[in-house]
Amino acid sequence: MSETDPSTMTPAADGDVPYRYTSAVAGEIERRWQDHWEFKGTFATPNPTGTLAEPGADVAGRNKFFLMDMFPYPSGAGLHVGHPLGYIATDVTGRYRRMCGDNVLHALAYDAFGLPAEQYAVQTGQHPRKTTEENITNMRRQLRRLGLAHDPRRSFATIDPGYVRWTQWIFLRIFNSWYDTEADGGRGRARPIDELVAAYEAGERQTPDGRAWAELSDVERRRIIDEQRLAFVSESPVNWCPGLGTVLANEEVTADGRSERGNYPVFKRNLRQWMMRITAYADRLVDDLDRIDWPEKVKTMQRNWIGRSAGASVRFSTSAGDVEVFTTRPDTLFGATFMVVAPEHPLVEALTPSAWPESAKDAWTGGYATPGEAIAGYRAQAAAKTELERQADEREKTGVFTGSFATNPVNGERIPVFVADYVLMGYGTGAIMAVPGQDQRDWEFAERFDLPIIRTVQPPDGFDGKAFTADGPAINSANDEISLDGMAVDDAKTAIIGWLESKGTGEGTVTYRLRDWLFSRQRYWGEPFPIVYDENDLPVAIPDEMLPVDLPDVPDYSPKTYEPDAADTTPEPPLARVPEWVYVELDLGDGPKRYRRDTNTMPNWAGSCWYHLRYLDPDNDEQVVDPEIERYWMGPQPQRGENDPGGVDLYVGGVEHAVLHLLYARFWHKVLFDLGYVSSEEPYHRLFNQGYIQAFAYTDARGQYVPAEAVVEKVDDAETTYVYDGQPVHREYGKMGKSLKNVVTPDEMYEAYGADTFRVYEMSMGPLDVSRPWDTRAVVGSLRFLQRLWRNVISESTGEVIVADEPAGDETRRVVHRTIDAVRADMDALRFNTAISRLIELNNHLTKLDTVPREAAEVLVLMTAPVAPHIAEELWSRLGHSGSLAHEAFPVADPALLAAETVTCVVQVAGKVRDRLEVPPSVDEDTLRELALASEAVTRALDGRAVRKVIVRAPKLVNVVPG
Repeated sequence: MSETDPSTMTPAADGDVPYRYTSAVAGEIERRWQDHWEFKGTFATPNPTGTLAEPGADVAGRNKFFLMDMFPYPSGAGLHVGHPLGYIATDVTGRYRRMCGDNVLHALAYDAFGLPAEQYAVQTGQHPRKTTEENITNMRRQLRRLGLAHDPRRSFATIDPGYVRWTQWIFLRIFNSWYDTEADGGRGRARPIDELVAAYEAGERQTPDGRAWAELSDVERRRIIDEQRLAFVSESPVNWCPGLGTVLANEEVTADGRSERGNYPVFKRNLRQWMMRITAYADRLVDDLDRIDWPEKVKTMQRNWIGRSAGASVRFSTSAGDVEVFTTRPDTLFGATFMVVAPEHPLVEALTPSAWPESAKDAWTGGYATPGEAIAGYRAQAAAKTELERQADEREKTGVFTGSFATNPVNGERIPVFVADYVLMGYGTGAIMAVPGQDQRDWEFAERFDLPIIRTVQPPDGFDGKAFTADGPAINSANDEISLDGMAVDDAKTAIIGWLESKGTGEGTVTYRLRDWLFSRQRYWGEPFPIVYDENDLPVAIPDEMLPVDLPDVPDYSPKTYEPDAADTTPEPPLARVPEWVYVELDLGDGPKRYRRDTNTMPNWAGSCWYHLRYLDPDNDEQVVDPEIERYWMGPQPQRGENDPGGVDLYVGGVEHAVLHLLYARFWHKVLFDLGYVSSEEPYHRLFNQGYIQAFAYTDARGQYVPAEAVVEKVDDAETTYVYDGQPVHREYGKMGKSLKNVVTPDEMYEAYGADTFRVYEMSMGPLDVSRPWDTRAVVGSLRFLQRLWRNVISESTGEVIVADEPAGDETRRVVHRTIDAVRADMDALRFNTAISRLIELNNHLTKLDTVPREAAEVLVLMTAPVAPHIAEELWSRLGHSGSLAHEAFPVADPALLAAETVTCVVQVAGKVRDRLEVPPSVDEDTLRELALASEAVTRALDGRAVRKVIVRAPKLVNVVPG
């Protein structure tokens, strides 16, 4: 490729206006400048050190600005016009900040593992890598045509072997860590697992059974350590989705109890899976939200998901051992008249005797002859239900008596223990104390099963309902040692927690809704685990020098599933069908041995947890990121205050990732911080959620979608109707999608209007954080703005520059500098729509002049550059400047020209307005007094009378009081 000279461009002929700015002209300009930027490396961002450092680049002397878009997934369908909204916004911001002198880091990579490519592979047999790489190529083409100012040297995909290597490396750092809750003054932090082993060896920590560390076998020691790792294998209840052939994290299951992708039913099953101990970071994940600049709604969503609750853990004794419950209302313990455990609770079998006790009521047994039959039947029914079905408030609550009783620790009463599916093992302890007097669901259960109801909170006079769920004074809550009666809720909680702790039957505690992160997927298209299992079925880390562990080819991409709606299917990951990959002989330090690889893969979230770090140092093969480079781009910034945790300066993306990606990325980053690999405690300092571009869709009488572009709007007698192929259709408003037949692609916009017009339109549609409707017909307004800008600089008849070199007039100068000041404020606040409005106003002002002064034209071109960079580059070049304007200084307003030139001073005589004077805002009182007394209108009003007094309120009022 050879360097081009943009100034030699000649627009294509267009009838009587041969040098008019048209879509064809725009396309030629845009492609040429994109080639120029690429050839020159215009947007290559220098690092302070390493392979991307540039000799002579004044990195230390410039402010840095690290700007990111949320990781795009390269879909086979390509982009529609809604997708680039955030990318354009960050590009405008990056270009603006670069022109303000910042060292801007802005790049784009691709989140390339995941289900879509794998599902396509299942359907067609095409390898997911081929599908994914083709999609990336197409997406790169579409985005390049948009003119995004990314540093191409920093781009990558999560499927690149070099990236997979470091993703696996980070997993091993987490695997080889444990969480020391006593570190950092009780705040806790991750520490290397070797330090835990050393503590056991030194006798600083006790083993679970009290034996000395030296007395334990190697396997016993490893099991103790494995149970404390931040990444660990666990046999636990998981979300099993037969339709996808994999398990899902809680965050990937909708409120309807179905998979977020594909909308398949999800069931609870016990499976052996990799977990990540994100719960260890629950407090820090909550508390540190106060240290970052995020939308409050996103912070609230994360706080709610983590679900920190203060209350008490209470132990109820049973014949099978203590059953522990957590309650936020320990003050109601005296009203607990039965217990309920989840069908999956580990003590269910031990709580199930061979025969019903004599006190068992018929309503409790479910008609079964023995407790064992009752429990087995009930568990089978529960396993066939989704989590949503089990928790639905509107359905009748079911359950069955276990045959055992528990002892209420506050009053010694024996209360029956039931199994019920509305209690979930994955939440709390999997057991609850039921207080029907204060909980409507417990009340309904008690009525159905003929169980006692005791109120422990006094309802107000006149209350005639069932469960009373509001606050009030405690009643019926006393034993020989303590009485809560009459106490308010908070006082009662404090008192009963103290009593429980003194008796050793409970303690105040904090629990969380957050559960450990389920990290295994029974899929093919994901990162393999860098783990093998030895002869004892214990996990062993692959040495760093053996990374990456690559995916093998498989004969079949389909996960083995039977009956997609059945809960009892068994997963078989595709990797299990490659035995020569699964079973390997390796020398991991103690001689060659046979090992078994893990046949699960990591979830697609793994790659998106740390990609911000790879942007910083993409060529580093020795470290995940150079510490000096990470400190420069992401370290805490003094200007943000002493409590700044660091992080990316601006992160833009959709609110749909408020929990999943953002929570996971924060967790991984905090682990890396604890282990000393990064200086920043948070990955993203400022988060901005852009809105969505939505569109109208149309359905015919059958409810089938019809092509939106072929629908005709008809207005008759103020009534608007819509017609397709001669038949009326119904219009609806919502998302844009291929199935809705309302997709408009960027390629169509480039062809019809040019990329700059498309950029201007998307940024001018409304505030960035608000969703807005797409209207192709309105795009022409943005084109007209750019055409007027072109005409203000270039003659449409000759193609020559027509700006005047004489100075601008005073009025034009004031308009220009007020626009500069306003546009800067709008750009800083991401108010691109109002910034564009101000540019249009200035452009219109210049259009009305006989000739456009160069100083005004150049300022307008520079301010337009972040939004419409191609036409701005072209005009800047034609105005006689060499090279790109990408690093030119953004205009700065002259303060002297921002103030109003004059103000109106009202002049009164005896309180009546007699004249108005135009005066400078800085006029002093003496001057204003003289001007008022010299006014002919004042002289006439005085009519020869003497002046007794002159009251001056500069610069807006003078009142002359006659004698």
